[in-house]
Amino acid sequence: MKESKEDYKIIVDNVDKNFNVYLDKANTIKEKLLFLFSRNRREKREVLQGINVEIKEGEVVALIGTNGSGKSTLLKLMTKIIYPNKGKITTYGKLTSLLELGAGFHPDFSGRENIYFNASIFGLTRKEIDERLEDIIEFSELRPFIDNPVRTYSSGMYMRLAFSVAINVDADILLIDEILSVGDEHFQNKCFEKMLELKKQGKTMVFVTHSMQSVKRLCDRTIWLYNGKIKMDGNTEEVVEEYIKETK
Repeated sequence: MKESKEDYKIIVDNVDKNFNVYLDKANTIKEKLLFLFSRNRREKREVLQGINVEIKEGEVVALIGTNGSGKSTLLKLMTKIIYPNKGKITTYGKLTSLLELGAGFHPDFSGRENIYFNASIFGLTRKEIDERLEDIIEFSELRPFIDNPVRTYSSGMYMRLAFSVAINVDADILLIDEILSVGDEHFQNKCFEKMLELKKQGKTMVFVTHSMQSVKRLCDRTIWLYNGKIKMDGNTEEVVEEYIKETK
């Protein structure tokens, strides 16, 4: 597979991913002692098999599929939170992600402190964060709570803060999991409009969701994962139509 920095932002080359699931669960002291001698009782779960994907600069791609199909695992592999058992993933440019609610946040730090902490993980300097701070707070609509510990935040407030940081790091690639389903409708719509704006700016995005309406509005290309394999990859209207037919 030819890798071209000019043409592609993400290249997934023949990737497999599996996890070991231990079948023994020790509850009593006796079971724990027995477990020491039977730790080989495990099952290998094939989560992704033979995945090949090339995403060009400026493409907005949806990953769809039923629960357990491997969508979120593939997104985590793209961020290099986890690594494949086989194959290779290459990304070009600065990458930001919204995968797990509150990931990268320290519960005892304030919202403001977590902005600095989280944005620095994405590679911003203190000066760059200073310059973006007001925009982040303004977009999040959390100004009255920004100096409170984030452990006092609701799940919707977590999402507001996380999304506001992620869209202000000026990344080339944005990876988003189902996190946008959290929170009130007003802010969900605001986030979606921002993503449409980023699309117009030519940002590359990969979007995991169960909302076919969102996929149709945002994505020109959709990849349907089924049992860890790509079942269909192509025009969003065509892929979504087939997906809905099969999952009815």
